[in-house]
Amino acid sequence: MTDAVRAAWADLAALDKPTLKALFAAGDRLAAYSHELELPGGKIRFDWSKTHLDAPHVAVFERLAAATGFAERRAAMFAGDHINVTENRAVEHTAQRGVGREASVEEAEALHLRMKGLVEAIHQGALGEVKHLIHIGIGGSALGPALAVDALTRDGALVDVHVVSNIDGLALEAACRACDPATTMVAVASKTFTTTETMINAASALDWLRTGGVTDPYGRVVALTAYPDKAVEWGVDETRVLPFSESVGGRYSLWSSIGFPIALAVGWDDFSEFLDGAAAMDRHFEDADPADNLPLRAAFADLYYTHLRGCQTRAVFAYDERLRLFPSYLQQLEMESNGKSVMLDGKPVTGPTAPITWGGVGTDAQHAVFQLLHQGTNLVPVDFIAAIIPGDSLSPDHHRNLLANCFAQGAALMAGREAKDLARAYPGDRPSATMLCEDINPATLGALIAFHEHRTFANGVMLQINSFDQFGVELGKEIAKSIVAGDAKFDPSTEALLAAAGIK
Repeated sequence: MTDAVRAAWADLAALDKPTLKALFAAGDRLAAYSHELELPGGKIRFDWSKTHLDAPHVAVFERLAAATGFAERRAAMFAGDHINVTENRAVEHTAQRGVGREASVEEAEALHLRMKGLVEAIHQGALGEVKHLIHIGIGGSALGPALAVDALTRDGALVDVHVVSNIDGLALEAACRACDPATTMVAVASKTFTTTETMINAASALDWLRTGGVTDPYGRVVALTAYPDKAVEWGVDETRVLPFSESVGGRYSLWSSIGFPIALAVGWDDFSEFLDGAAAMDRHFEDADPADNLPLRAAFADLYYTHLRGCQTRAVFAYDERLRLFPSYLQQLEMESNGKSVMLDGKPVTGPTAPITWGGVGTDAQHAVFQLLHQGTNLVPVDFIAAIIPGDSLSPDHHRNLLANCFAQGAALMAGREAKDLARAYPGDRPSATMLCEDINPATLGALIAFHEHRTFANGVMLQINSFDQFGVELGKEIAKSIVAGDAKFDPSTEALLAAAGIK
């Protein structure tokens, strides 16, 4: 940690921390902390006015960004430099959207054309009647496709998609029950094509196809991988292998061939709009100065609450049923990226990194967890996400009440309410931010996801950690393999559990 970085953190800690009421009384919060960004699918309004950010804090956070090399790291990412230093890889998910190193963008475009050809061939019946797709993956190979398919197919899908990630056989059985083997294809999504959970599920899916009368089950499989030779070796015909670059990380991969189920469900035109929305956010993040850079501003708020107010969690609530999987998607994006304890120089971190991301959906969450947010002893910064245009065709009362509840929660968290009966008192001064989309469509969904990708990256830069490795997931997987192989000895508790379950 350099002296400039250390000084910035010390200055941030020394600043006064006014209440939200005081900040609103002091001047026009909206002008400084509420911004609209025009995107291909419509505007998104980003409102941080109900956070405790103020001009003195923002000024020092900008110093911190400069001292940690934010501009340089951002430029290096878009240039295709190997900023994933622990794995010596570039980080090029933005190239999948057309923004980045020219050669990588051209490669992504060529692979997208390959995917487009297969998607359109399936839609046109060239591979027989296809009504269903069982998409098998885990982590980033499943969470992104599941979110996008669920959000964008509420009015119907060109192909019915079922995403299976859990190794628990109940998950695959549920998907199989909803499909007819005669009209079902299987997508196997694995960067390395060796992921244990994915490959076991894939083998069982092939057995299901055989049992269902499909004489050539491998002929119904599409492989999505960065190692196409392994997919061919496994049995997939090379014409149905959709590769993607090794420089695209798993949790950033839905823009690549991992997005095949999205394109199959919504059609190629909508998938292209999805990429275009993300690309618009890429260009904003790449070009905007720190004072106007929306993902960077969000990262300032994140660091304020984790480092200066001791917040260990951040809650995300989607006031739109189409975004019900968004909090789950963000959990992996943020906690796998920034849940680290070592800095880029190999030294231990000196403070908190990623908060625990959690959340839920709209008014459901109000009747479950908002008691703690309003009256509990934990300070939890909250993000609200909503849309002006409803996704339903029912009475306007539905959407009017939905949005009224969303905005009321933010107002109540900030204002609170005094009462002689402390059980009925609300302390207030509790922060929230709101992202209000004009509509939820492929482009705005793409922009929202890309916004959070860049927010996560900006946090990582200022924390001086590598947001693009995930070694923390490996140890448990290694031990699980040794249990299955039966070649390891464990502590008495684990040994007793294995014996009780009949595994050993």
